[in-house]
Amino acid sequence: MARATREPLPGGGVVLAVPDGRPGPPALRFERVTGRRWVLRQGERPLIQARSEGDGCCRDLHLRRLPGHRSPLPPLSAAAMRAGANWPHQYALWLEETAHGPLHHGRWRLTRRTAFAPGIWSCDLVRDWPDATLELLCGGGWHGVLPLRPLPAPDAPRVKAYRKHAREGALAPVLLWWVSFLDGWLLLDGHDRASAALAEGTEPLCVELVRIPDDADWRATAEEITRAHEERVARLAARPAGPHTARQRQALDRGYADVLSTLPYDADATPVFGPGD
Repeated sequence: MARATREPLPGGGVVLAVPDGRPGPPALRFERVTGRRWVLRQGERPLIQARSEGDGCCRDLHLRRLPGHRSPLPPLSAAAMRAGANWPHQYALWLEETAHGPLHHGRWRLTRRTAFAPGIWSCDLVRDWPDATLELLCGGGWHGVLPLRPLPAPDAPRVKAYRKHAREGALAPVLLWWVSFLDGWLLLDGHDRASAALAEGTEPLCVELVRIPDDADWRATAEEITRAHEERVARLAARPAGPHTARQRQALDRGYADVLSTLPYDADATPVFGPGD
């Protein structure tokens, strides 16, 4: 695959713009089987088989996870974790080099995720294996974390070693992949590290991988938002000036600027490929 171009982000994050240089879909991909069934594959190996039930705003998604997931990141040594790194940039480099990851043509954001809604790492962390059922609600989705292999016990040997790193603040972040149609994350790397952090009573440090809009897509959206903003400003200017006119104009401009600043980095839809794509 041709090398991606990099756009550094504040806070140590990075955007990878992956050129269209590889034939076929990525190694780690979702494939549509029927209207209600899909599968997550890594290479030719199925990792998740899923089917949905129900219609409208309340659907149940029944999952069966299968063994064989291969992390897209290499193993991390204790020395590497203690030395630390710009983990979003390091994970981006490894994802470019791996033959087991989800990167394909387009823009991808890797940033630290430091805050989650309550319950994401407790009641919304899927601990059952291999079968699980997710309740997908309109407007709220599911919004949890789905591991791709069983989470080890807190007293497993590797987890016990990582718990010491967690207490020292030297535990490398886990890698989460945001999946739009689940409204939640797949845990791609760091199952042992996640178990260690949770056993120590803390949420795991995270690097989040998100597919974001291509330049043409977000710029087209920006043009629509700009036209709407100009219309609102024109309507405000056409009214008789009042004591709150200046404040209302400032609020319009501030909201417009805030929306535009996030557009290039907002999450885009996660693609689902057809068999044989």
